[in-house]
Amino acid sequence: MPEPTAVLFDMDGTLIDSEPVWFETEVALLAELGYELGPEHWPYVLGQPNEVACKYLLGVSGLPLTWQELSSRIEAAMVPILSQGAELLPGAKELLVELAAAGVPTALVSASPRSIVDACLGGIGADFFRHTVSGNDVVRSKPDPEPYLLAARLLGVAPEECVVIEDSPIGTASGVAAGCRVLSVPHADTVIAHHPRVTRAATLEGVDLAFLAAL
Repeated sequence: MPEPTAVLFDMDGTLIDSEPVWFETEVALLAELGYELGPEHWPYVLGQPNEVACKYLLGVSGLPLTWQELSSRIEAAMVPILSQGAELLPGAKELLVELAAAGVPTALVSASPRSIVDACLGGIGADFFRHTVSGNDVVRSKPDPEPYLLAARLLGVAPEECVVIEDSPIGTASGVAAGCRVLSVPHADTVIAHHPRVTRAATLEGVDLAFLAAL
């Protein structure tokens, strides 16, 4: 089977186990401001761009902040945590190493701000990626197709020749809308919509180039 021309990776929850850290940080910050954020709110911020997540948090909490102010506080708390080195999820390192050895170009495509992406790259391995796309690099973030269309364009490949690897419903929707094939490795119990171009896997363990080619 033909190998994918390129592989486009989401970051949070796909390569690194950072989604719980995001939520723990949001819970702690809102607690300092007098609002108790429960686990039932996690699905509404999981994988979301900062603007969407912060507007949701302000909507449920009623805190007198702009979404930009809340986002800045969360980002300031997250950067030093992630800079210490985020743990790669099972199977992620092996897949990145195999793709690099095979010469398959990859890009990192995240809804997180550039400062967060850069903070994580040291732990993931910046050399694995020819390009990185952050939430600051696009006008419309996931679930819009723009982030993955931009990544494909930067790599000089057609979106339909790319495999997107995602963990969240909105990221999966973004990859599908861009015309890519998508491997969805859902985080927690999130529901991924059925689509002919979407394949599910429980983990990246065992996912290799042959597996991606079979998509």
